[in-house]
Amino acid sequence: MTLKLRSRLRSPAAIEDAKQETFVRVLTSLKRKRSLATPETLGAFVNSVCNNVVFEVYRSGARSTPLPDEYDEADFRKPGVESTMIASEERTLVAAALEALPEKDQELLRWLFFEERDKDEVCRELNVDRNYLRVLLHRAKARFRERFTAERTG
Repeated sequence: MTLKLRSRLRSPAAIEDAKQETFVRVLTSLKRKRSLATPETLGAFVNSVCNNVVFEVYRSGARSTPLPDEYDEADFRKPGVESTMIASEERTLVAAALEALPEKDQELLRWLFFEERDKDEVCRELNVDRNYLRVLLHRAKARFRERFTAERTG
């Protein structure tokens, strides 16, 4: 068995593991079945179990082959094609929904969400107080939501 394993496996650790696994399986099988049909078949039985163990070692090695050094890993910092396409479609829908709004709502939403202006600055620009800006923003967002939903479904 050792000669067979040396010719088929490369590392001494893999050879030792295969030997131990073969013996464990043979002894477990003999305990379960209590005995072989004839004592002369023990050698053939151990040989076939050893073959099965070697094939399993081959298969497990094939599953975990390392990637070559020149392998180019995916860059997860960049968005994928699908997410880029969806973002582009949504950008188009947002632009269309904004264009359908009244000019004052467009300006307010652009200032606060795209340009990220300070709310106090927007209040001075529109000549309103902070509480009324909140009302204007709420109304503009509601109108935008309606238009965006209409653009998405229609």
